[in-house]
Amino acid sequence: MSARLRLLIADDSTPTRDSLRRLLEFEPDIEVIGEAADGEEAITQARLLHPDVILMDINMSPVDGITATEVISTEIPRSVIVMMSVQGEQEYLRQAMTAGARDYLTKPFSGDELVHTLQNAYTRESKRWQQVGARLSLPQDHKGEVITIFSAKGGVGKTTIATNLAALLSEEMGKSVIIVDLDLQFGDVPILLDFVPRRTIVDLTGGDEWGQDEVQHCLYQYSPNLRVMAPPTRPEEAELVSGSHIKQLIGTLKGLADYVIIDTAQSFDEPILAALDESDSIAIIATLDIPTIKNVRLCLEVMQDVLDYPVDKTRLVVNRAAEDIGIKASVLEEKLGIGISAKIPSDGRLAVQAANTGIPFVLSNPRSEITQGIRQLATKVTGDEEATSLEEVPSRGFLGRLLRHGTT
Repeated sequence: MSARLRLLIADDSTPTRDSLRRLLEFEPDIEVIGEAADGEEAITQARLLHPDVILMDINMSPVDGITATEVISTEIPRSVIVMMSVQGEQEYLRQAMTAGARDYLTKPFSGDELVHTLQNAYTRESKRWQQVGARLSLPQDHKGEVITIFSAKGGVGKTTIATNLAALLSEEMGKSVIIVDLDLQFGDVPILLDFVPRRTIVDLTGGDEWGQDEVQHCLYQYSPNLRVMAPPTRPEEAELVSGSHIKQLIGTLKGLADYVIIDTAQSFDEPILAALDESDSIAIIATLDIPTIKNVRLCLEVMQDVLDYPVDKTRLVVNRAAEDIGIKASVLEEKLGIGISAKIPSDGRLAVQAANTGIPFVLSNPRSEITQGIRQLATKVTGDEEATSLEEVPSRGFLGRLLRHGTT
């Protein structure tokens, strides 16, 4: 490393902080620049010092390490957080990762293990930020393709499909992706990606005109290749967003990403119609039951007969595809007069687990059948027939190590 790594230690035990200082005292590449006795002090010190790495204990009082990590990773994202705890359960690993930590140490650990973990975490994150910076510094000449996930019936898994499609396109296929939560009253994209938005689409509606800088300021950086436009935080704020706002927003976003994924509410109100009009393709989500088929048929009639969309603009996607407990897919195609582009198998356990942990299942379980269904959808909507095959899928980063090694 060309410069010394600047480290902040946060632990509510004075002997532990002293011990860590001694372990690092003669390490030429690491400099301890500050200490904190609880999460609140860690936040204050991080704001003041902007350390390269923060070594953070989970179990501090009154403000614990998880809470401090959530604040710091949002306000000072360049400070890399490495968690430490005497406990090694999977739940603590999950909490640390979803809060924003980049690695994890289980006490007791050796000096070599400590130095190796700190340096590796910082190096990995530095490379990620270099990629982000390089991409953002390039001329914004994207011609982003707009893919809208829609259904005329609620509860069919639109948001699950939208978030996992966005995650797969960005992480597995290396595309620049922006996901827009256009369920303006009850959007769940931030929940499924486990973050609390500081800015939302409403922040753009105060002015008549805005460009790329204003829009980028309102995007949440989920990962180097994936950003999120969050919905209003209150249902009553939905009325502040008009169809003209959505047209202007999509026009701007197309210049900022390879793909713009739009998750919608099940309605034909003005903002949704604006999004549908601006979409290059619309994935209509159906399940194998009669009420959904009825609503999808009406939806297709509106799109083709009233909105006059070309037939190839819409794609039928079957979610929770399990013909042993529903209508056969062939019957669905016959009734609707449209072929099925992708089938996503039913896996309620994995889908619920992903929703509860805030980690898309395409990342946590890249080899599952349900992920293969999302991969099939990605191939159809992008036209990329050479999308990553199941055998080529690696386990990546900190999450990948957890999957490979468990909690050891």
